[in-house]
Amino acid sequence: MQSYTIGQAARLLGVSPDTARRWADAGRVATRRDESGRRVIDGKDLAAFSVELARGGTGEEDVPSYTSARNAFPGIVTAVKLGDVAAQVEIQAGPHRLVSLLTREAVEELGLEVGMEATARVKSTNVHIDRT
Repeated sequence: MQSYTIGQAARLLGVSPDTARRWADAGRVATRRDESGRRVIDGKDLAAFSVELARGGTGEEDVPSYTSARNAFPGIVTAVKLGDVAAQVEIQAGPHRLVSLLTREAVEELGLEVGMEATARVKSTNVHIDRT
Protein backbone atom coordinates (compact mmCIF):
# COMPACT_ATOMS: atom_id res chain seq x y z
CA MET A 1 0.00 0.00 0.00
CA GLN A 2 1.32 3.41 -0.95
CA SER A 3 1.75 6.00 1.79
CA TYR A 4 2.27 9.76 1.62
CA THR A 5 4.26 12.24 3.64
CA ILE A 6 2.42 15.24 5.09
CA GLY A 7 3.85 17.41 2.28
CA GLN A 8 2.74 15.01 -0.44
CA ALA A 9 -0.72 14.71 1.12
CA ALA A 10 -1.01 18.50 1.31
CA ARG A 11 -0.20 18.83 -2.39
CA LEU A 12 -2.80 16.21 -3.30
CA LEU A 13 -5.42 17.89 -1.10
CA GLY A 14 -4.62 21.37 -2.43
CA VAL A 15 -3.66 22.83 0.96
CA SER A 16 -0.48 23.95 2.69
CA PRO A 17 1.66 21.42 4.58
CA ASP A 18 0.85 23.36 7.78
CA THR A 19 -2.87 22.80 7.24
CA ALA A 20 -2.35 19.07 6.58
CA ARG A 21 -0.18 18.86 9.71
CA ARG A 22 -2.88 20.56 11.82
CA TRP A 23 -5.49 18.12 10.51
CA ALA A 24 -3.22 15.19 11.39
CA ASP A 25 -2.48 16.65 14.85
CA ALA A 26 -6.23 17.05 15.44
CA GLY A 27 -6.81 13.41 14.49
CA ARG A 28 -8.84 14.18 11.36
CA VAL A 29 -6.60 11.85 9.36
CA ALA A 30 -4.57 8.96 10.77
CA THR A 31 -0.78 9.03 10.52
CA ARG A 32 2.00 6.64 11.44
CA ARG A 33 5.79 6.80 11.47
CA ASP A 34 7.71 5.18 8.62
CA GLU A 35 11.09 3.48 9.00
CA SER A 36 12.79 6.89 8.68
CA GLY A 37 10.67 8.38 11.46
CA ARG A 38 8.61 10.61 9.14
CA ARG A 39 4.89 10.92 9.66
CA VAL A 40 3.02 9.32 6.75
CA ILE A 41 -0.61 8.74 5.81
CA ASP A 42 -1.70 5.45 4.25
CA GLY A 43 -3.13 5.89 0.76
CA LYS A 44 -6.55 4.43 1.58
CA ASP A 45 -6.89 6.74 4.60
CA LEU A 46 -5.90 9.75 2.51
CA ALA A 47 -8.37 8.77 -0.23
CA ALA A 48 -11.23 8.55 2.30
CA PHE A 49 -10.23 11.84 3.92
CA SER A 50 -10.08 13.62 0.54
CA VAL A 51 -13.65 12.52 -0.21
CA GLU A 52 -14.74 13.71 3.25
CA LEU A 53 -13.13 17.10 2.63
CA ALA A 54 -14.80 17.51 -0.74
CA ARG A 55 -18.22 16.72 0.73
CA GLY A 56 -18.06 18.70 3.93
CA GLY A 57 -15.40 21.37 3.61
CA THR A 58 -12.36 21.74 5.81
CA GLY A 59 -13.73 23.44 8.87
CA GLU A 60 -10.78 25.84 8.77
CA GLU A 61 -10.64 27.33 5.30
CA ASP A 62 -11.88 26.67 1.81
CA VAL A 63 -9.77 24.27 -0.20
CA PRO A 64 -8.50 26.35 -3.14
CA SER A 65 -9.59 25.38 -6.61
CA TYR A 66 -6.63 24.78 -8.91
CA THR A 67 -5.68 23.47 -12.27
CA SER A 68 -2.37 23.35 -14.04
CA ALA A 69 -1.37 23.59 -17.67
CA ARG A 70 -3.27 21.29 -20.01
CA ASN A 71 -6.05 20.76 -17.47
CA ALA A 72 -4.10 18.27 -15.37
CA PHE A 73 -5.58 17.43 -11.96
CA PRO A 74 -3.06 15.61 -9.74
CA GLY A 75 -4.88 13.74 -7.02
CA ILE A 76 -5.55 10.46 -5.33
CA VAL A 77 -7.59 7.51 -6.57
CA THR A 78 -10.69 7.19 -4.38
CA ALA A 79 -12.61 4.43 -6.22
CA VAL A 80 -12.01 1.79 -8.87
CA LYS A 81 -15.02 -0.14 -10.18
CA LEU A 82 -14.20 -2.96 -12.57
CA GLY A 83 -16.68 -4.51 -14.99
CA ASP A 84 -16.09 -7.35 -17.44
CA VAL A 85 -14.83 -4.95 -20.14
CA ALA A 86 -15.18 -1.39 -18.81
CA ALA A 87 -14.03 0.31 -15.62
CA GLN A 88 -14.73 3.51 -13.71
CA VAL A 89 -11.98 5.36 -11.84
CA GLU A 90 -12.61 8.27 -9.49
CA ILE A 91 -9.90 10.75 -8.51
CA GLN A 92 -10.17 13.44 -5.84
CA ALA A 93 -7.96 16.37 -6.82
CA GLY A 94 -8.33 18.99 -4.10
CA PRO A 95 -12.02 19.95 -4.19
CA HIS A 96 -12.50 18.33 -7.62
CA ARG A 97 -13.91 14.82 -8.07
CA LEU A 98 -13.14 13.47 -11.53
CA VAL A 99 -14.58 10.28 -12.96
CA SER A 100 -13.12 8.47 -15.95
CA LEU A 101 -14.67 5.59 -17.85
CA LEU A 102 -12.01 3.45 -19.48
CA THR A 103 -11.31 -0.15 -20.30
CA ARG A 104 -10.64 -2.69 -17.59
CA GLU A 105 -7.44 -3.56 -19.44
CA ALA A 106 -6.19 0.04 -19.13
CA VAL A 107 -6.87 0.07 -15.37
CA GLU A 108 -5.04 -3.23 -14.94
CA GLU A 109 -2.07 -2.09 -17.06
CA LEU A 110 -1.75 1.09 -14.98
CA GLY A 111 -2.15 -0.91 -11.78
CA LEU A 112 -4.66 1.64 -10.45
CA GLU A 113 -5.80 1.08 -6.86
CA VAL A 114 -7.57 3.15 -4.23
CA GLY A 115 -5.05 5.28 -2.37
CA MET A 116 -2.49 5.70 -5.12
CA GLU A 117 -1.49 8.97 -6.70
CA ALA A 118 -2.70 9.67 -10.25
CA THR A 119 -3.33 12.62 -12.54
CA ALA A 120 -6.58 13.15 -14.40
CA ARG A 121 -6.18 15.03 -17.67
CA VAL A 122 -9.33 16.60 -19.06
CA LYS A 123 -9.76 17.33 -22.75
CA SER A 124 -13.22 18.43 -23.81
CA THR A 125 -15.47 15.76 -22.30
CA ASN A 126 -12.77 13.08 -21.99
CA VAL A 127 -10.86 12.33 -18.78
CA HIS A 128 -7.52 10.55 -19.24
CA ILE A 129 -5.67 9.01 -16.27
CA ASP A 130 -1.87 9.09 -15.87
CA ARG A 131 -0.28 7.02 -13.13
CA THR A 132 2.25 9.18 -11.25
